[in-house]
Amino acid sequence: MNPKMSQLRKKAMALPLLPGVYIMHDKNGKIIYIGKAKALKNRVSQYFGSQNNHAEKVRRMVDNVDDFEYIITDSEFEALILECSLIKQHTPKYNILLKDDKGYSYIRISSGDWKKLSYTLQKKNDGAEYIGPYKSSYYVKNAVEEANKIFMLPTCNRQFPRDFRKGRPCLNYHIKQCMAPCTGRVRLKDYNENLNRALEFLRGGSTNSIKKLTEEMEAAAENLEFERAASIRDIIKSVRKMSDKQKVVATKIDDGDVIAGFSDDGKTCYQVFRFEGGRLFDRESFVFDSGENESETEEFLLRYYTLRDSVPKSIAIDREFDGMEEIAEWLSQKRGSKVGITVPQRGDRAQLVAMCKSNAAETLAQKKGATVREYNVLEELRDLLGLEKLPEYIESYDISNLAGTENVAGMIVYKNGKPLKSAYRKFKIKGFEGQDDYASMAEVLTRRFDEYYKNPDEEEGFGKLPDLILLDGGKGQVAAVKEVLQSKNIDVPLFGLVKDDKHRTRAVTGEGGEIALSPGRSLFAFLAKMQDEVHRFVIGYHHSRRSKNTFKSSLTGIDGIGEVRARSLLKYFRTVENISNADLAELENAPKMTKDAALAVFKYYHPLNDSKTE
Repeated sequence: MNPKMSQLRKKAMALPLLPGVYIMHDKNGKIIYIGKAKALKNRVSQYFGSQNNHAEKVRRMVDNVDDFEYIITDSEFEALILECSLIKQHTPKYNILLKDDKGYSYIRISSGDWKKLSYTLQKKNDGAEYIGPYKSSYYVKNAVEEANKIFMLPTCNRQFPRDFRKGRPCLNYHIKQCMAPCTGRVRLKDYNENLNRALEFLRGGSTNSIKKLTEEMEAAAENLEFERAASIRDIIKSVRKMSDKQKVVATKIDDGDVIAGFSDDGKTCYQVFRFEGGRLFDRESFVFDSGENESETEEFLLRYYTLRDSVPKSIAIDREFDGMEEIAEWLSQKRGSKVGITVPQRGDRAQLVAMCKSNAAETLAQKKGATVREYNVLEELRDLLGLEKLPEYIESYDISNLAGTENVAGMIVYKNGKPLKSAYRKFKIKGFEGQDDYASMAEVLTRRFDEYYKNPDEEEGFGKLPDLILLDGGKGQVAAVKEVLQSKNIDVPLFGLVKDDKHRTRAVTGEGGEIALSPGRSLFAFLAKMQDEVHRFVIGYHHSRRSKNTFKSSLTGIDGIGEVRARSLLKYFRTVENISNADLAELENAPKMTKDAALAVFKYYHPLNDSKTE
């Protein structure tokens, strides 16, 4: 905690109730944060009060504040303009800083006879032909991908004619997205014909492309080239299909931007859909540390449109914020005409905002190594169990034994909704003999958290605290482990997974009782799969222990045969059956064997032959 907290709060309480800009400095005098406020006293004093309601990013900033200064303005709008100017000048560490690195994009046509189409962000002096520049890399990427699919052009790394007939055609050929020149059966004339059609499509758009292709198809039909006409007809269908897909988007919104954000566990992603000419022509995503929810959207809009030369006439966003009027006024000044900022509640715009938000969640999930589907399941689990945070790191435990013998346990880990097998662990129960699932579970968790205190703060394994612990069992197992957690001063949510009489997952249990699970829902499938996985893991370990003991009770039960010799015999003869069928000479010649040991093994498997070996 900042040692100057009380001093800074006292200074903040003396600020005027006027609009203005405040500037936070660290102990070296460096500016680390700049903000604006309607009432400086109210806003700045919040930083130096209770830290419980602040995001982690804000707490880190406050811990580094050594002093602050302020500038009073005549209005909140003036404060916004001044704040924006100062942030551009100083780029403070704890403000949202977006990097505009999109640049321009080009369509690249490689050199040589068998040319290929691709998109690139840089124009090189490599002998290739470039079309562009284009402002939207999103548009170029999608247009080139569509052109290659429609006109069946290769996108692989093979070079022609060098790689003719050097391998089988790839999947794209079988799904009719590549004409497969690699087979050596495609004429260069036909290949270049499709390449030129693709370039016409990219330069002139789908309307001009369809018109020209239709003329080609009709000419081919008149010349009785029916196969060629049918091929062109299929291309026209593909172009129209793609064009219709664009029209669906085109009917939804006029020129403008759609912006939505998604936050979780200290990170925020904002997604921007940009529409021009009635079509989605660009999209961008930005991920950064979460700040204060009430001002984050306002700050993002300021930073984003500071980077943009052009401002749209309309902006649809997913949430309201206090400074919407000031931001709209600032953007209107920048555009030179009125800019509207809205939070649509229904209709096409609302659907686009929802889609934009879903894409933001997907981007954030991918950054964390999960899909939106897995993310949604974790959110559902969090809400069902009343957890404070998303359970991104889950440990699950199960016990296995056979009539009280060979007691073992297994721990599996799910990270971001997926099994993390490198973090799985096995336990042999050592504290007692006999069957006691409660005591077994308590021993395992005791040993697990003893290891935690030896190497805390690791990325995975025993040195990392889980967000959630799930036990295979009911109230008894939960109660036994709860005592362990309390004795170790471990504050981690703990629940049990209860099975029905057919050994299927039916409920989650905790201190407050059972929570029923609805079959068919994704969360039910997720928990059932996790319970099956930990059961599979511990049963596998149990079987290996039993096999090892069976191995010990046969070979290692022979006089003069220890574990090392037994393993050597198995390695040499491959199976116990081969050992039992071996004659005395073969046993004597085996690695690590002596004559006495070989005789003991032979007698063990041939007890009736003792007289022959004397």
